[in-house]
Amino acid sequence: MRETRILEFKETITNTFLKTVSAFSNYDGGEILFGVDDDGNIKGLSDVKQACLDIENKINDSISPQPNYTLEIQNNEQTIKLSVKSGLQKPYLYKSKAYKRNDTATIEVDTLEFSRLVLEGKNIRFEELPCKDQELSFEILQSNLKEKIQIETFNKDTLKTLNLYDDANGFNNAAGLLADKNHFPGIDIVKFGENISIIQKRITFENTSVLGIYEKALSVFRDYYQYEVIQGADRKMVEKIPEAAFREAIANALIHRVWDVDSQIRVSMFDDRTEVVSPGGLPSGITEDEYLSGKLSVLRNRNLANVFYRLGFVEIFGTGITRIKQIYSEASVKPSFEVSENAIQIVLPIYEENANLTEDEKVVYKLLSKNMLKSMSEIAPYISFGKSKTTKLLKDMEQKGVITIEGKGKGTKYRIK
Repeated sequence: MRETRILEFKETITNTFLKTVSAFSNYDGGEILFGVDDDGNIKGLSDVKQACLDIENKINDSISPQPNYTLEIQNNEQTIKLSVKSGLQKPYLYKSKAYKRNDTATIEVDTLEFSRLVLEGKNIRFEELPCKDQELSFEILQSNLKEKIQIETFNKDTLKTLNLYDDANGFNNAAGLLADKNHFPGIDIVKFGENISIIQKRITFENTSVLGIYEKALSVFRDYYQYEVIQGADRKMVEKIPEAAFREAIANALIHRVWDVDSQIRVSMFDDRTEVVSPGGLPSGITEDEYLSGKLSVLRNRNLANVFYRLGFVEIFGTGITRIKQIYSEASVKPSFEVSENAIQIVLPIYEENANLTEDEKVVYKLLSKNMLKSMSEIAPYISFGKSKTTKLLKDMEQKGVITIEGKGKGTKYRIK
């Protein structure tokens, strides 16, 4: 047993545990085990009943507002388990400060994080706050509403219906994000060559409607990952990366990112993949597993998401990741997803049909490139197989017509066919 982000050990009862109570109450909840040392060994408490009273008194006297917790005596009356639930009246303060967990440590939140807790405690989202710009125009939004869902009349009532305006506060931040001109960041797109040292093109879309940014990002994507093939009298559009998957990734980034930080959504385009990184981790109330499996959807920017939904840019809320996985269901290399505290990354690989590759072959295949030959020394360090097995897997994939092998002996190199 070891400490985690939601589990802490305390061999004795000192006031330091109160910071963790604040952290658990402010975020995802957790447990503190008293009478257990840092290595998870049970040391026991001399008087657990008195210890329970001490813990309860310390929490009630020091944490404001009152957190939601329970105490349970365990291990033959040797230890105490303090279970703290995520609270609704955030922020929960200890000595006028709010705390959060950083892996197994408890640290004070910064000013930005504190303001987010205040808004969450009031059940207010950043997108609902009054926009600092009140002189806004909406030609891009109006055009999309007319084209996509045939709304001919566009006025203040339209904006009220979309929850972008109210008479008391004017335009909110969601309206600002959809306005033709605004102060918000957008998307930074970089097209790389064979490696990240070679930048072929860079373009940034910002300070304009997220609807326009969405369409411009798609246009850049099409330039790099789509081309036409002439077959007789017909023209066939070929997609190196499925546009439907990229649409979901970009819409997901725009809808679910945090907008209170001046940071761009980063799109990195390579010959064999595209990476989309959006600022902000998961919103409160959803785990990484729930997010990746599509079991649960928590909207960080509900009003913005509603506009994207009405315009048909996204389908049912919370299905974006699931749809991307479905699009790649028959592909040799699957998309990958990485969730951290401050960012979410989606990697969309070049779409290659699954040529009945084994699981071991897929591991090796992911390391190969379509445009660059790789030697065994460039492949072997990244896989757990031995050299002989890797060589056999590569030969098997060549026989399946998936890869090409060039050269002989130590000069042998491999690439995707």
